[in-house]
Amino acid sequence: MANSPNIAAVSSDAVSVAAPLFAVEDFRVAYPGQSVWAVDQVSLVLQAGEKLGLVGESGCGKSTLGRAAMRLLPSATRIEGQATFEGRSILEFSPDELRRFRGEAVSLIFQDPMTRLDPLMTIGDHCVETLLAHRPDLNKKQAKAIALDTLKTVNIPAERWQQYPHEFSGGMRQRVAIALALVLDPKLIVADEPTTSLDVTVSAQILTQLSELCDQRHMGLILISHDLALVGEYCDRIAVMYQGKIVEIGPTQAVFYNPQHPYTQSLLKSAHQLQAAGAQNSAIATQNTATPILSLKHITKHYSLEQGIIGKLLRQDPPAPIKAVDDISLDLYPGEILGLVGESGCGKSTLSRTLLRIVEPTSGQILFQGTDFTQLSRSDLQTQRRDIQMIFQDPHACLNPMMTIGRGIADPLLIHKLASPAEAEQKVKAMMTRVELTPVDDYYNRYPGDISGGQQQRVAIARALITNPKLVICDEPVSMLDASVQAQVLELMLDLKDELSLTYLFITHDLWVAKYLCDRIAVMNGGKLVEIGSTEQIFTAPAHPYTQSLLQAAPLLAKAVG
Repeated sequence: MANSPNIAAVSSDAVSVAAPLFAVEDFRVAYPGQSVWAVDQVSLVLQAGEKLGLVGESGCGKSTLGRAAMRLLPSATRIEGQATFEGRSILEFSPDELRRFRGEAVSLIFQDPMTRLDPLMTIGDHCVETLLAHRPDLNKKQAKAIALDTLKTVNIPAERWQQYPHEFSGGMRQRVAIALALVLDPKLIVADEPTTSLDVTVSAQILTQLSELCDQRHMGLILISHDLALVGEYCDRIAVMYQGKIVEIGPTQAVFYNPQHPYTQSLLKSAHQLQAAGAQNSAIATQNTATPILSLKHITKHYSLEQGIIGKLLRQDPPAPIKAVDDISLDLYPGEILGLVGESGCGKSTLSRTLLRIVEPTSGQILFQGTDFTQLSRSDLQTQRRDIQMIFQDPHACLNPMMTIGRGIADPLLIHKLASPAEAEQKVKAMMTRVELTPVDDYYNRYPGDISGGQQQRVAIARALITNPKLVICDEPVSMLDASVQAQVLELMLDLKDELSLTYLFITHDLWVAKYLCDRIAVMNGGKLVEIGSTEQIFTAPAHPYTQSLLQAAPLLAKAVG
Protein backbone atom coordinates (compact mmCIF):
# COMPACT_ATOMS: atom_id res chain seq x y z
CA MET A 1 0.00 0.00 0.00
CA ALA A 2 1.44 3.37 -0.95
CA ASN A 3 1.92 6.09 1.62
CA SER A 4 -0.82 8.69 1.83
CA PRO A 5 -0.12 11.82 -0.23
CA ASN A 6 -0.74 13.81 2.95
CA ILE A 7 2.57 12.53 4.27
CA ALA A 8 4.29 15.22 2.26
CA ALA A 9 3.13 17.62 4.92
CA VAL A 10 5.75 16.25 7.26
CA SER A 11 8.60 16.11 4.78
CA SER A 12 10.22 18.80 2.69
CA ASP A 13 11.77 19.01 -0.77
CA ALA A 14 14.37 21.31 0.72
CA VAL A 15 15.53 18.70 3.21
CA SER A 16 18.74 16.95 2.29
CA VAL A 17 18.43 13.39 1.03
CA ALA A 18 21.09 12.47 3.59
CA ALA A 19 18.95 13.60 6.54
CA PRO A 20 18.33 10.70 8.94
CA LEU A 21 14.84 9.32 9.29
CA PHE A 22 14.75 10.21 12.97
CA ALA A 23 17.21 11.90 15.31
CA VAL A 24 17.36 13.40 18.79
CA GLU A 25 20.19 15.53 20.13
CA ASP A 26 20.77 16.53 23.76
CA PHE A 27 17.12 15.58 24.31
CA ARG A 28 15.66 16.04 27.81
CA VAL A 29 12.18 15.38 29.17
CA ALA A 30 10.71 16.16 32.61
CA TYR A 31 7.12 15.38 33.56
CA PRO A 32 4.87 18.13 34.96
CA GLY A 33 5.75 18.90 38.57
CA GLN A 34 8.91 16.75 38.46
CA SER A 35 12.38 18.25 38.89
CA VAL A 36 14.22 15.09 37.77
CA TRP A 37 14.76 14.55 34.03
CA ALA A 38 13.03 11.31 32.93
CA VAL A 39 15.12 11.48 29.74
CA ASP A 40 18.44 13.24 30.18
CA GLN A 41 20.67 14.49 27.32
CA VAL A 42 19.93 11.61 24.97
CA SER A 43 21.35 11.72 21.45
CA LEU A 44 20.76 9.07 18.79
CA VAL A 45 20.24 8.75 15.03
CA LEU A 46 18.08 6.26 13.12
CA GLN A 47 18.39 5.81 9.35
CA ALA A 48 15.56 4.66 7.07
CA GLY A 49 15.27 0.87 7.12
CA GLU A 50 17.32 0.53 10.31
CA LYS A 51 16.16 -1.45 13.35
CA LEU A 52 17.25 -0.05 16.71
CA GLY A 53 16.64 -1.83 20.02
CA LEU A 54 16.15 0.34 23.10
CA VAL A 55 16.68 -1.64 26.31
CA GLY A 56 16.90 -0.90 30.01
CA GLU A 57 15.15 -1.42 33.31
CA SER A 58 11.58 -0.38 33.99
CA GLY A 59 11.42 3.35 34.68
CA CYS A 60 14.68 4.17 32.88
CA GLY A 61 12.96 6.44 30.32
CA LYS A 62 12.58 4.11 27.29
CA SER A 63 8.84 4.61 26.86
CA THR A 64 9.08 8.32 27.71
CA LEU A 65 11.59 8.81 24.91
CA GLY A 66 9.31 7.04 22.42
CA ARG A 67 6.25 9.07 23.40
CA ALA A 68 8.13 12.37 23.53
CA ALA A 69 9.33 11.81 19.97
CA MET A 70 5.68 11.71 18.88
CA ARG A 71 4.65 14.56 21.22
CA LEU A 72 2.28 12.32 23.13
CA LEU A 73 3.20 13.62 26.59
CA PRO A 74 1.16 16.10 28.68
CA SER A 75 1.28 19.69 27.42
CA ALA A 76 3.05 20.93 30.57
CA THR A 77 5.94 18.47 30.06
CA ARG A 78 9.33 20.20 29.88
CA ILE A 79 11.27 19.29 26.74
CA GLU A 80 14.73 20.52 25.78
CA GLY A 81 17.02 19.70 22.86
CA GLN A 82 16.26 18.69 19.28
CA ALA A 83 14.02 15.98 17.79
CA THR A 84 13.78 15.71 14.00
CA PHE A 85 12.02 13.51 11.45
CA GLU A 86 13.48 13.54 7.92
CA GLY A 87 15.32 16.74 8.86
CA ARG A 88 12.29 18.65 10.20
CA SER A 89 11.80 19.57 13.84
CA ILE A 90 9.02 17.48 15.38
CA LEU A 91 8.67 20.06 18.13
CA GLU A 92 7.68 22.71 15.56
CA PHE A 93 4.94 20.75 13.77
CA SER A 94 1.58 22.53 13.54
CA PRO A 95 -1.46 20.67 14.98
CA ASP A 96 -2.50 19.61 11.46
CA GLU A 97 1.00 18.40 10.59
CA LEU A 98 1.22 16.58 13.91
CA ARG A 99 -2.08 14.76 13.26
CA ARG A 100 -0.79 13.47 9.91
CA PHE A 101 2.63 12.74 11.35
CA ARG A 102 1.14 10.35 13.89
CA GLY A 103 0.04 7.25 12.05
CA GLU A 104 1.06 8.14 8.50
CA ALA A 105 4.74 8.88 9.18
CA VAL A 106 5.25 7.28 12.59
CA SER A 107 3.11 4.70 14.40
CA LEU A 108 3.43 3.75 18.05
CA ILE A 109 2.59 0.26 19.27
CA PHE A 110 1.70 0.75 22.92
CA GLN A 111 2.74 -1.54 25.76
CA ASP A 112 -0.88 -1.79 26.93
CA PRO A 113 -3.19 -2.44 23.94
CA MET A 114 -6.31 -1.25 25.79
CA THR A 115 -4.95 2.31 25.71
CA ARG A 116 -5.45 2.15 21.93
CA LEU A 117 -8.74 0.25 21.77
CA ASP A 118 -12.24 1.62 22.36
CA PRO A 119 -14.30 -1.02 24.25
CA LEU A 120 -17.48 0.16 22.45
CA MET A 121 -16.08 -0.39 18.94
CA THR A 122 -15.60 -3.67 17.07
CA ILE A 123 -12.15 -4.62 15.83
CA GLY A 124 -13.30 -3.99 12.26
CA ASP A 125 -14.57 -0.50 13.12
CA HIS A 126 -11.21 0.35 14.70
CA CYS A 127 -9.37 -0.53 11.51
CA VAL A 128 -11.78 1.15 9.08
CA GLU A 129 -12.01 4.33 11.16
CA THR A 130 -8.22 4.61 11.32
CA LEU A 131 -7.89 4.22 7.57
CA LEU A 132 -10.69 6.61 6.62
CA ALA A 133 -9.44 9.29 9.04
CA HIS A 134 -6.09 9.39 7.23
CA ARG A 135 -7.11 8.14 3.75
CA PRO A 136 -10.25 10.04 2.63
CA ASP A 137 -9.59 8.75 -0.91
CA LEU A 138 -10.72 5.27 0.20
CA ASN A 139 -14.30 4.04 0.42
CA LYS A 140 -15.40 1.65 3.17
CA LYS A 141 -15.07 -1.43 0.97
CA GLN A 142 -11.47 -0.59 0.05
CA ALA A 143 -10.64 0.24 3.68
CA LYS A 144 -12.07 -3.09 4.82
CA ALA A 145 -10.02 -5.00 2.25
CA ILE A 146 -6.80 -3.30 3.42
CA ALA A 147 -7.73 -3.85 7.07
CA LEU A 148 -8.51 -7.55 6.60
CA ASP A 149 -5.19 -8.07 4.83
CA THR A 150 -3.33 -6.33 7.66
CA LEU A 151 -5.15 -8.31 10.35
CA LYS A 152 -4.25 -11.49 8.51
CA THR A 153 -0.55 -10.67 8.84
CA VAL A 154 -0.91 -10.78 12.63
CA ASN A 155 -3.00 -13.97 12.61
CA ILE A 156 -6.43 -12.51 13.33
CA PRO A 157 -9.01 -14.37 11.21
CA ALA A 158 -11.68 -12.50 9.25
CA GLU A 159 -14.52 -14.09 11.25
CA ARG A 160 -13.47 -12.09 14.33
CA TRP A 161 -14.04 -8.79 12.48
CA GLN A 162 -17.28 -7.99 14.35
CA GLN A 163 -16.01 -8.83 17.84
CA TYR A 164 -15.15 -6.33 20.58
CA PRO A 165 -11.83 -5.91 22.46
CA HIS A 166 -13.17 -7.54 25.65
CA GLU A 167 -13.83 -10.72 23.63
CA PHE A 168 -10.11 -11.02 22.86
CA SER A 169 -7.34 -12.25 25.15
CA GLY A 170 -4.61 -9.80 26.18
CA GLY A 171 -2.30 -11.18 23.53
CA MET A 172 -4.95 -11.03 20.83
CA ARG A 173 -5.64 -7.38 21.70
CA GLN A 174 -1.92 -6.72 21.29
CA ARG A 175 -2.07 -8.21 17.79
CA VAL A 176 -4.94 -5.82 16.94
CA ALA A 177 -2.84 -2.89 18.21
CA ILE A 178 0.05 -3.98 16.01
CA ALA A 179 -2.27 -4.24 12.99
CA LEU A 180 -3.56 -0.70 13.66
CA ALA A 181 0.03 0.55 13.67
CA LEU A 182 0.79 -1.16 10.36
CA VAL A 183 -2.44 -0.33 8.52
CA LEU A 184 -1.27 3.14 7.33
CA ASP A 185 2.12 1.88 6.12
CA PRO A 186 4.23 4.32 8.20
CA LYS A 187 7.90 5.15 7.65
CA LEU A 188 8.83 4.50 11.27
CA ILE A 189 7.33 2.24 13.93
CA VAL A 190 8.05 2.82 17.59
CA ALA A 191 7.19 -0.53 19.20
CA ASP A 192 6.95 -0.25 22.99
CA GLU A 193 7.10 -3.82 24.35
CA PRO A 194 4.94 -5.00 21.41
CA THR A 195 5.05 -8.69 22.30
CA THR A 196 4.95 -8.52 26.11
CA SER A 197 1.74 -10.55 26.30
CA LEU A 198 2.40 -12.86 23.36
CA ASP A 199 3.81 -16.38 23.40
CA VAL A 200 7.15 -17.10 21.78
CA THR A 201 5.77 -18.51 18.52
CA VAL A 202 3.50 -15.54 17.82
CA SER A 203 6.20 -13.11 19.02
CA ALA A 204 8.58 -14.60 16.51
CA GLN A 205 5.98 -14.38 13.72
CA ILE A 206 5.14 -10.73 14.44
CA LEU A 207 8.71 -9.53 14.90
CA THR A 208 9.78 -11.42 11.79
CA GLN A 209 6.92 -9.67 9.96
CA LEU A 210 7.99 -6.25 11.31
CA SER A 211 11.59 -6.96 10.38
CA GLU A 212 10.63 -8.00 6.84
CA LEU A 213 8.47 -4.88 6.44
CA CYS A 214 11.41 -2.73 7.46
CA ASP A 215 13.52 -4.34 4.76
CA GLN A 216 10.83 -4.32 2.04
CA ARG A 217 9.57 -0.78 2.63
CA HIS A 218 12.80 0.78 3.91
CA MET A 219 10.92 1.41 7.15
CA GLY A 220 12.63 2.24 10.44
CA LEU A 221 11.91 0.40 13.69
CA ILE A 222 12.61 1.39 17.28
CA LEU A 223 11.96 -1.71 19.38
CA ILE A 224 11.62 -0.82 23.07
CA SER A 225 11.98 -3.94 25.18
CA HIS A 226 13.36 -5.43 28.37
CA ASP A 227 14.03 -8.73 26.54
CA LEU A 228 17.68 -8.72 25.47
CA ALA A 229 17.45 -11.94 23.45
CA LEU A 230 14.45 -10.62 21.53
CA VAL A 231 16.13 -7.31 20.72
CA GLY A 232 19.37 -9.05 19.80
CA GLU A 233 17.62 -11.33 17.34
CA TYR A 234 15.80 -8.60 15.38
CA CYS A 235 17.77 -5.33 15.73
CA ASP A 236 20.82 -3.99 13.90
CA ARG A 237 21.91 -1.79 16.80
CA ILE A 238 21.20 -1.63 20.53
CA ALA A 239 20.97 1.42 22.78
CA VAL A 240 21.05 0.77 26.53
CA MET A 241 19.29 3.26 28.82
CA TYR A 242 19.86 3.71 32.54
CA GLN A 243 18.37 6.43 34.75
CA GLY A 244 17.28 8.53 31.78
CA LYS A 245 20.59 8.38 29.91
CA ILE A 246 21.92 6.25 27.06
CA VAL A 247 24.94 4.58 28.64
CA GLU A 248 25.91 2.43 25.67
CA ILE A 249 25.01 2.21 21.98
CA GLY A 250 26.45 0.17 19.15
CA PRO A 251 25.98 -2.76 16.75
CA THR A 252 24.17 -5.69 18.36
CA GLN A 253 27.06 -8.13 18.32
CA ALA A 254 29.50 -5.53 19.68
CA VAL A 255 27.21 -4.74 22.63
CA PHE A 256 26.47 -8.41 23.34
CA TYR A 257 30.03 -9.72 23.02
CA ASN A 258 31.95 -6.75 24.40
CA PRO A 259 29.70 -4.63 26.68
CA GLN A 260 31.51 -1.58 27.99
CA HIS A 261 29.21 -0.14 30.67
CA PRO A 262 28.76 -1.93 34.03
CA TYR A 263 24.97 -1.72 33.70
CA THR A 264 25.02 -3.43 30.29
CA GLN A 265 27.29 -6.09 31.72
CA SER A 266 24.90 -6.71 34.63
CA LEU A 267 21.88 -6.95 32.26
CA LEU A 268 23.61 -9.55 30.10
CA LYS A 269 24.81 -11.49 33.14
CA SER A 270 21.27 -11.68 34.56
CA ALA A 271 19.81 -12.73 31.19
CA HIS A 272 22.41 -15.47 30.75
CA GLN A 273 21.81 -16.74 34.29
CA LEU A 274 18.06 -16.88 33.72
CA GLN A 275 18.40 -18.88 30.50
CA ALA A 276 21.12 -21.18 31.79
CA ALA A 277 19.39 -22.07 35.06
CA GLY A 278 17.16 -25.04 35.64
CA ALA A 279 14.21 -25.15 38.00
CA GLN A 280 15.23 -23.61 41.31
CA ASN A 281 13.08 -25.88 43.45
CA SER A 282 13.48 -29.56 44.02
CA ALA A 283 10.61 -31.60 42.61
CA ILE A 284 7.78 -32.38 44.99
CA ALA A 285 8.64 -35.91 46.04
CA THR A 286 5.30 -36.60 47.67
CA GLN A 287 3.12 -35.74 44.69
CA ASN A 288 1.84 -39.26 44.21
CA THR A 289 0.73 -39.60 47.85
CA ALA A 290 -0.01 -36.01 48.95
CA THR A 291 -3.47 -34.51 48.75
CA PRO A 292 -3.64 -31.79 46.06
CA ILE A 293 -4.31 -28.26 47.30
CA LEU A 294 -6.14 -27.65 44.01
CA SER A 295 -7.77 -30.23 41.78
CA LEU A 296 -9.49 -29.39 38.49
CA LYS A 297 -11.76 -32.06 37.02
CA HIS A 298 -13.00 -31.75 33.43
CA ILE A 299 -13.20 -27.94 33.52
CA THR A 300 -14.71 -26.35 30.43
CA LYS A 301 -15.53 -22.77 29.51
CA HIS A 302 -17.30 -22.21 26.18
CA TYR A 303 -18.39 -18.86 24.75
CA SER A 304 -21.35 -18.67 22.37
CA LEU A 305 -21.15 -16.28 19.40
CA GLU A 306 -24.18 -14.31 18.29
CA GLN A 307 -25.47 -15.01 14.82
CA GLY A 308 -25.55 -12.07 12.42
CA ILE A 309 -28.75 -10.73 10.85
CA ILE A 310 -27.98 -12.27 7.44
CA GLY A 311 -27.36 -15.66 9.07
CA LYS A 312 -30.70 -15.49 10.85
CA LEU A 313 -32.54 -14.50 7.66
CA LEU A 314 -30.94 -17.38 5.76
CA ARG A 315 -31.68 -19.74 8.68
CA GLN A 316 -28.04 -20.76 8.88
CA ASP A 317 -26.73 -22.83 11.77
CA PRO A 318 -25.47 -20.63 14.63
CA PRO A 319 -21.68 -20.18 14.88
CA ALA A 320 -19.82 -22.86 16.77
CA PRO A 321 -18.93 -21.83 20.35
CA ILE A 322 -15.39 -20.75 21.21
CA LYS A 323 -13.90 -23.46 23.41
CA ALA A 324 -11.64 -21.26 25.53
CA VAL A 325 -11.09 -24.05 28.08
CA ASP A 326 -11.87 -27.54 26.87
CA ASP A 327 -12.00 -30.44 29.38
CA ILE A 328 -8.99 -29.56 31.56
CA SER A 329 -8.05 -31.83 34.47
CA LEU A 330 -4.95 -31.29 36.61
CA ASP A 331 -3.74 -31.39 40.21
CA LEU A 332 -1.61 -28.81 42.03
CA TYR A 333 0.23 -29.92 45.18
CA PRO A 334 1.10 -27.92 48.33
CA GLY A 335 4.42 -26.09 48.02
CA GLU A 336 4.63 -26.70 44.26
CA ILE A 337 5.17 -24.22 41.45
CA LEU A 338 3.25 -25.41 38.40
CA GLY A 339 3.89 -23.50 35.19
CA LEU A 340 1.08 -23.08 32.66
CA VAL A 341 2.41 -22.16 29.22
CA GLY A 342 0.94 -21.81 25.74
CA GLU A 343 0.24 -19.34 22.99
CA SER A 344 -1.78 -16.17 23.41
CA GLY A 345 -5.49 -17.00 23.32
CA CYS A 346 -4.97 -20.68 24.21
CA GLY A 347 -7.07 -20.33 27.38
CA LYS A 348 -4.43 -19.91 30.13
CA SER A 349 -5.86 -16.71 31.60
CA THR A 350 -9.46 -17.89 31.11
CA LEU A 351 -8.63 -21.05 33.08
CA SER A 352 -7.17 -19.00 35.93
CA ARG A 353 -10.27 -16.80 36.11
CA THR A 354 -12.57 -19.82 35.85
CA LEU A 355 -11.03 -21.61 38.81
CA LEU A 356 -11.70 -18.50 40.92
CA ARG A 357 -15.20 -18.20 39.44
CA ILE A 358 -14.42 -14.69 38.23
CA VAL A 359 -15.63 -16.36 35.03
CA GLU A 360 -18.25 -19.06 35.63
CA PRO A 361 -17.24 -22.48 34.23
CA THR A 362 -19.52 -24.15 31.72
CA SER A 363 -18.97 -27.49 33.46
CA GLY A 364 -16.55 -29.36 35.70
CA GLN A 365 -15.35 -29.40 39.31
CA ILE A 366 -12.94 -27.01 41.11
CA LEU A 367 -11.71 -28.52 44.38
CA PHE A 368 -9.63 -26.20 46.61
CA GLN A 369 -8.49 -27.76 49.89
CA GLY A 370 -11.31 -30.27 49.45
CA THR A 371 -14.06 -27.68 48.89
CA ASP A 372 -15.89 -27.61 45.56
CA PHE A 373 -15.88 -23.97 44.46
CA THR A 374 -18.63 -24.62 41.91
CA GLN A 375 -21.09 -25.36 44.71
CA LEU A 376 -20.36 -22.33 46.91
CA SER A 377 -22.64 -19.33 47.39
CA ARG A 378 -21.17 -15.90 46.59
CA SER A 379 -20.61 -15.08 50.28
CA ASP A 380 -18.91 -18.43 50.99
CA LEU A 381 -16.81 -18.04 47.86
CA GLN A 382 -15.67 -14.59 49.03
CA THR A 383 -14.48 -16.12 52.31
CA GLN A 384 -12.59 -18.93 50.53
CA ARG A 385 -10.92 -16.49 48.15
CA ARG A 386 -8.93 -15.12 51.08
CA ASP A 387 -6.64 -18.11 50.65
CA ILE A 388 -6.26 -17.62 46.89
CA GLN A 389 -4.84 -14.41 45.47
CA MET A 390 -4.09 -13.46 41.90
CA ILE A 391 -1.37 -11.39 40.28
CA PHE A 392 -2.89 -10.16 37.04
CA GLN A 393 -1.18 -9.80 33.67
CA ASP A 394 -1.94 -6.06 33.45
CA PRO A 395 -1.19 -4.36 36.80
CA HIS A 396 -2.63 -1.04 35.64
CA ALA A 397 -6.04 -2.65 35.19
CA CYS A 398 -6.19 -4.05 38.74
CA LEU A 399 -4.97 -0.95 40.61
CA ASN A 400 -7.40 1.83 41.49
CA PRO A 401 -5.96 5.01 39.92
CA MET A 402 -7.61 7.12 42.66
CA MET A 403 -6.06 5.10 45.50
CA THR A 404 -2.51 5.63 46.78
CA ILE A 405 -0.07 2.75 46.47
CA GLY A 406 -0.05 2.22 50.25
CA ARG A 407 -3.84 2.09 50.46
CA GLY A 408 -4.07 -0.12 47.36
CA ILE A 409 -1.77 -2.76 48.87
CA ALA A 410 -3.59 -2.54 52.23
CA ASP A 411 -7.03 -2.90 50.66
CA PRO A 412 -7.24 -6.75 50.77
CA LEU A 413 -6.31 -6.69 54.49
CA LEU A 414 -9.08 -4.18 55.20
CA ILE A 415 -11.68 -5.88 52.97
CA HIS A 416 -11.18 -9.24 54.73
CA LYS A 417 -10.81 -7.53 58.16
CA LEU A 418 -7.40 -9.11 58.73
CA ALA A 419 -5.79 -6.00 60.28
CA SER A 420 -6.58 -2.62 61.75
CA PRO A 421 -5.57 0.43 59.70
CA ALA A 422 -2.45 0.92 61.85
CA GLU A 423 -1.47 -2.76 61.58
CA ALA A 424 -2.17 -2.71 57.85
CA GLU A 425 0.18 0.25 57.36
CA GLN A 426 3.01 -1.60 59.11
CA LYS A 427 2.42 -4.77 57.06
CA VAL A 428 2.23 -2.79 53.82
CA LYS A 429 5.49 -0.94 54.45
CA ALA A 430 7.25 -4.21 55.24
CA MET A 431 5.89 -5.78 52.06
CA MET A 432 6.89 -2.73 49.97
CA THR A 433 10.43 -3.15 51.23
CA ARG A 434 10.37 -6.83 50.22
CA VAL A 435 9.29 -6.03 46.65
CA GLU A 436 11.82 -3.19 46.49
CA LEU A 437 9.38 -0.30 46.24
CA THR A 438 11.88 1.86 48.06
CA PRO A 439 12.29 4.34 49.60
CA VAL A 440 8.95 3.28 51.08
CA ASP A 441 7.99 6.76 52.31
CA ASP A 442 8.41 8.09 48.77
CA TYR A 443 6.18 5.45 47.15
CA TYR A 444 3.59 4.96 49.89
CA ASN A 445 1.56 8.09 49.07
CA ARG A 446 2.08 8.07 45.30
CA TYR A 447 -0.53 6.93 42.80
CA PRO A 448 -0.28 4.12 40.17
CA GLY A 449 -0.20 6.70 37.37
CA ASP A 450 2.96 8.22 38.87
CA ILE A 451 5.08 5.08 38.51
CA SER A 452 6.32 2.92 35.63
CA GLY A 453 4.66 -0.27 34.38
CA GLY A 454 7.26 -2.46 36.06
CA GLN A 455 6.80 -0.67 39.37
CA GLN A 456 3.04 -1.12 39.03
CA GLN A 457 3.71 -4.85 38.65
CA ARG A 458 5.56 -4.85 41.97
CA VAL A 459 2.61 -3.13 43.63
CA ALA A 460 0.34 -5.86 42.23
CA ILE A 461 2.64 -8.57 43.63
CA ALA A 462 2.70 -6.90 47.05
CA ARG A 463 -1.10 -6.56 47.01
CA ALA A 464 -1.54 -10.27 46.19
CA LEU A 465 0.81 -11.50 48.92
CA ILE A 466 -0.27 -9.14 51.72
CA THR A 467 -3.01 -11.53 52.98
CA ASN A 468 -0.62 -14.51 53.29
CA PRO A 469 -2.64 -16.71 50.89
CA LYS A 470 -2.16 -20.45 50.49
CA LEU A 471 -2.28 -20.35 46.67
CA VAL A 472 -1.16 -17.54 44.35
CA ILE A 473 -2.23 -17.55 40.71
CA CYS A 474 0.43 -15.60 38.82
CA ASP A 475 -0.71 -14.40 35.39
CA GLU A 476 2.46 -13.12 33.67
CA PRO A 477 3.71 -11.38 36.86
CA VAL A 478 7.16 -10.46 35.50
CA SER A 479 6.29 -9.94 31.84
CA MET A 480 7.09 -6.20 31.88
CA LEU A 481 10.35 -6.33 33.86
CA ASP A 482 13.87 -6.23 32.45
CA ALA A 483 16.20 -9.20 32.91
CA SER A 484 17.96 -7.98 36.07
CA VAL A 485 14.74 -6.93 37.86
CA GLN A 486 12.97 -10.05 36.58
CA ALA A 487 15.59 -12.24 38.24
CA GLN A 488 15.29 -10.23 41.49
CA VAL A 489 11.49 -10.54 41.57
CA LEU A 490 11.59 -14.27 40.79
CA GLU A 491 14.09 -14.79 43.60
CA LEU A 492 11.81 -12.75 45.85
CA MET A 493 8.82 -14.93 44.91
CA LEU A 494 10.85 -18.05 45.74
CA ASP A 495 11.87 -16.60 49.13
CA LEU A 496 8.28 -15.62 49.92
CA LYS A 497 7.06 -19.05 48.88
CA ASP A 498 9.29 -20.66 51.53
CA GLU A 499 8.58 -18.03 54.19
CA LEU A 500 4.82 -18.05 53.75
CA SER A 501 4.35 -21.70 52.64
CA LEU A 502 2.89 -20.62 49.30
CA THR A 503 1.87 -22.64 46.27
CA TYR A 504 2.08 -21.00 42.83
CA LEU A 505 0.17 -21.57 39.62
CA PHE A 506 2.49 -19.62 37.32
CA ILE A 507 1.06 -18.60 33.94
CA THR A 508 3.63 -17.37 31.45
CA HIS A 509 4.52 -17.27 27.77
CA ASP A 510 8.23 -16.98 28.65
CA LEU A 511 9.65 -20.48 28.63
CA TRP A 512 12.91 -19.40 30.25
CA VAL A 513 11.04 -17.94 33.22
CA ALA A 514 9.07 -21.19 33.49
CA LYS A 515 12.28 -23.22 33.36
CA TYR A 516 13.88 -21.03 36.02
CA LEU A 517 10.98 -21.12 38.47
CA CYS A 518 8.72 -24.13 38.00
CA ASP A 519 8.76 -27.71 39.29
CA ARG A 520 6.35 -28.94 36.62
CA ILE A 521 5.04 -27.43 33.41
CA ALA A 522 1.62 -27.87 31.80
CA VAL A 523 1.31 -26.93 28.12
CA MET A 524 -1.99 -25.62 26.72
CA ASN A 525 -3.00 -25.29 23.07
CA GLY A 526 -6.45 -24.49 21.70
CA GLY A 527 -8.10 -24.72 25.12
CA LYS A 528 -6.73 -28.21 25.80
CA LEU A 529 -3.93 -29.52 28.00
CA VAL A 530 -1.60 -31.21 25.50
CA GLU A 531 1.32 -32.10 27.78
CA ILE A 532 2.30 -32.02 31.46
CA GLY A 533 5.51 -33.15 33.11
CA SER A 534 8.53 -32.15 35.13
CA THR A 535 10.37 -29.05 33.94
CA GLU A 536 13.40 -31.15 33.02
CA GLN A 537 11.27 -33.55 31.00
CA ILE A 538 9.49 -30.76 29.10
CA PHE A 539 12.76 -29.06 28.15
CA THR A 540 14.86 -32.14 27.38
CA ALA A 541 12.28 -34.56 25.93
CA PRO A 542 9.07 -32.75 24.89
CA ALA A 543 6.56 -35.28 23.62
CA HIS A 544 3.95 -33.13 21.88
CA PRO A 545 4.72 -31.38 18.54
CA TYR A 546 3.28 -28.12 19.87
CA THR A 547 5.64 -28.16 22.88
CA GLN A 548 8.52 -28.81 20.50
CA SER A 549 7.52 -25.81 18.36
CA LEU A 550 7.36 -23.54 21.44
CA LEU A 551 10.87 -24.52 22.48
CA GLN A 552 12.24 -24.02 18.97
CA ALA A 553 10.78 -20.50 18.78
CA ALA A 554 12.03 -19.33 22.20
CA PRO A 555 14.56 -16.49 21.74
CA LEU A 556 17.99 -17.43 23.07
CA LEU A 557 20.85 -15.02 23.75
CA ALA A 558 23.35 -17.34 22.12
CA LYS A 559 21.14 -17.57 19.00
CA ALA A 560 20.65 -13.79 18.92
CA VAL A 561 24.36 -13.09 18.52
CA GLY A 562 25.52 -16.36 17.04
